[in-house]
Amino acid sequence: MSDDDAFQDQNRFAGRAKRYAKVSASMSGVVAKAAGKRLLGREMTTILGADDLKNALGGLKGPLMKVGQILATVPDLIPEEYSRELKQLQSNAPPMGWAFVKRRMKAELGPDWESRFKTFEHEACAAASLGQVHKAISLDGQELACKIQYPDMASAVEADLKQLKMVFAIYRRYDKAIDPSEIHAELSERLREELDYERELRQMDLYAHMHANEPMIHVPRGYADVSSKRLLSMEWLSGAPMMSFTDMSLEMRNSVALNMFRAWYVPFYNYGIIHGDPHLGNYTVRDDGSINLLDFGCIRVFPPDFVRAVIDLYKALRDDDEELAVTAYKTWGFANLDRDMIDTLNIWARFLYGPLLKDEVRSIQEEGGTQYGASVAAKVHKALREKGGVRPPREFVLMDRAAIGLGSVFTYLNAEINWHRLFHELVDDFDVEELRIRQTAALQKFDLPLPADITPG
Repeated sequence: MSDDDAFQDQNRFAGRAKRYAKVSASMSGVVAKAAGKRLLGREMTTILGADDLKNALGGLKGPLMKVGQILATVPDLIPEEYSRELKQLQSNAPPMGWAFVKRRMKAELGPDWESRFKTFEHEACAAASLGQVHKAISLDGQELACKIQYPDMASAVEADLKQLKMVFAIYRRYDKAIDPSEIHAELSERLREELDYERELRQMDLYAHMHANEPMIHVPRGYADVSSKRLLSMEWLSGAPMMSFTDMSLEMRNSVALNMFRAWYVPFYNYGIIHGDPHLGNYTVRDDGSINLLDFGCIRVFPPDFVRAVIDLYKALRDDDEELAVTAYKTWGFANLDRDMIDTLNIWARFLYGPLLKDEVRSIQEEGGTQYGASVAAKVHKALREKGGVRPPREFVLMDRAAIGLGSVFTYLNAEINWHRLFHELVDDFDVEELRIRQTAALQKFDLPLPADITPG
């Protein structure tokens, strides 16, 4: 490394250290402000201030913004005022310059890295939460998207998770409805996994395998020879943003919605695997309504019994079978279930499962739109607080996130579909042991870990 490179690296390290010192000081101010007030329940947010939270966290470049996106789209994990502010936080820092790109590429592929491509664009074409994307052309003429991880992201993730833990501690102090300890554990593990681009490459190949018979869902081919732990090169897939389809014909909007539904739930019900981040930047849409999936850093592998419990809860709600509902909740990991708690959990479950329960063409949310969802969340929150609170199991976090995130997409599209029949197409022949076999074979094929309750053979 030259003296100039070392000087620039030192400047980056100093800048990052300054960034975290500033954010930590801001968070300390938030804590002090909260501690100096006598507040009850959600009234905390009116004095603590969502603006204080945004100002404290707004300096963070990437990892916590991804956490914010997740938290902000799962109703009632955090107060509404916090959710609204977190939705506005964007990782809008300018991309790293060419000097950094050259250093990173040399470190990942060696000093002759440029000879591994026909062309490699100097300017980043997109910025992600953990890295930036450059367009390139492979030696065989394939257009590539090359995602390069920002410097010091491992330390950035750990520092951001500490800040998130502080936010949760503030929230938990004043509102006992939701115990976020398992939520923090789940988000921490998923974010750490996202730092490993070699793992993401294997997960991308896994998704291509799971969608091999889905012609309307496209997964890019990965290029392992020009990828590494901090560099991911994949086939460039052209498409348009989802929001550009919201004014299309109903037929097109329905087609896009149907393809999004299958993109997420074919892997879940066939393999027990779900894409945990249905964020608008993680997919694009082709002219025929088919879907390009673009990001595979955040996936969740569930024990097969968890998937069976998702279907069991649907049956319990459909048939008013309380015993089956209890079995489903216990399988997911909910504890201390009395009748009042079950009734409260069922309020939220009926909201999520509502579109699936009736055999009819309908929009995803017919009863009061988004305001109805907010009122349901508020009702559940109030009941949970009165009953002493609940600790959502960690497996529940990204499953709920996917359901709400996809629901938002379907709402944007104003799609009108028979969701009941879409669901039954996937689950009518469900067999938990067949899922176990498929899941085990697929994960072993791509050298990915099995869920805790699965053992090979």
